[in-house]
Amino acid sequence: MMAMSNSLSLLVRGLSTSAARPAAMVKAPIQVFGVAGRYASALYSAASKEKKLDTVEKELNALQGVIDSNVKLQDLLKNPIVTRAEKKSVVLGVLKEQKASPIVTNLVDLLGDNNRLGVVGGVAKTFSDIMSAHRGEVICEVTTAKDLDKATMKSLEDALKMFLKKGETLKLNTKVDPALIGGMVVNVGDRFVDMSTASKINRMAALLRQPL
Repeated sequence: MMAMSNSLSLLVRGLSTSAARPAAMVKAPIQVFGVAGRYASALYSAASKEKKLDTVEKELNALQGVIDSNVKLQDLLKNPIVTRAEKKSVVLGVLKEQKASPIVTNLVDLLGDNNRLGVVGGVAKTFSDIMSAHRGEVICEVTTAKDLDKATMKSLEDALKMFLKKGETLKLNTKVDPALIGGMVVNVGDRFVDMSTASKINRMAALLRQPL
């Protein structure tokens, strides 16, 4: 635990744009994991101290948007022959065009030096999750076999809001997966409910395979 704390403190120091001795870390409102989680937590602490949370979130998402829409850039970042210095230079060039803040520039600097530019997407996603918790948003992901009509969507939102605590707001993300056949799969925070037709069929098939 102490080693992890020291590691995060060093990350925060590397991300900070102030020359002054850094204060204690600002703890993220939710626990996150993995390499992307460590960078996102350090980024949250550094951005909190400089009151740049919204700016950093916007810039990270913009950077990831550029990467997602540029196949050549994706290939370059994955190419083991391209040096980490070259990869870092290209991504820093993107940030320069976007007039990104020093905090996000420092993040890419650190990721580039540590050969971790491949986790930019993970850092952006995790940072957005942290920011949602910071704003009191409860992220809910609903997957259905087909698009929901307005009436069904309204009923779903009303039902999900019943699980919210005071001060929380619902952030509903929907997607379509025809493989579900019917019904829906709901993820709310750490809760998972599978009400899909495909799941019911799989359970029935498993029962039928059992010996009599």
